[in-house]
Amino acid sequence: MEGGAYGAGKAGGAFDPHTLVRQPHTILRVVSWVFSIVVFGSIVNEGYLNSPSEGEEFCIYNRNPNACSYGVAVGVLAFLTCLLYLALDVYFPQISSVKDRKKAVLSDIGVSAFWAFLWFVGFCFLANQWQVSKPKDNPLNEGTDAARAAIAFSFFSIFTWSLTAALAVRRFKDLTFQEEYNTLFSASAQP
Repeated sequence: MEGGAYGAGKAGGAFDPHTLVRQPHTILRVVSWVFSIVVFGSIVNEGYLNSPSEGEEFCIYNRNPNACSYGVAVGVLAFLTCLLYLALDVYFPQISSVKDRKKAVLSDIGVSAFWAFLWFVGFCFLANQWQVSKPKDNPLNEGTDAARAAIAFSFFSIFTWSLTAALAVRRFKDLTFQEEYNTLFSASAQP
């Protein structure tokens, strides 16, 4: 367990990249970041097909442009969210205010749980639209691997974001208990 309130050792300490890279929530954020790249990259690169008969572009997921748009939007926004929270992880040891550290941990809980929910919705939506897609719309099976990859990595993202939220909850509970413990014993030690 990390020392100090809400996971910050000694505020103002030197930045240690080795410690940052070894933290489980940082590892999960990097994995979530990669998964989001796979999802939106797969859909952007091979999620849209050209119809030879109609001469227009359509989404590989049941010709539903909302499915492709949702996958790309969630992927890009999750990518940016991961970068934001990776920056917060770097800056976190320098936060000296206990209230600010508490806000950072609480926002990590809320944002991670929210993204787990969005990935769950995305997985269900993409999987459903893929299931009802008609083979006649894609006779050459172009982009099917990319479509399946986007669905699979949407599913995996549910777990990485859920684990990130769970780690933040654990960090919040452990460090709140530690703060209360320290307050209790410092108050009882005074005459």
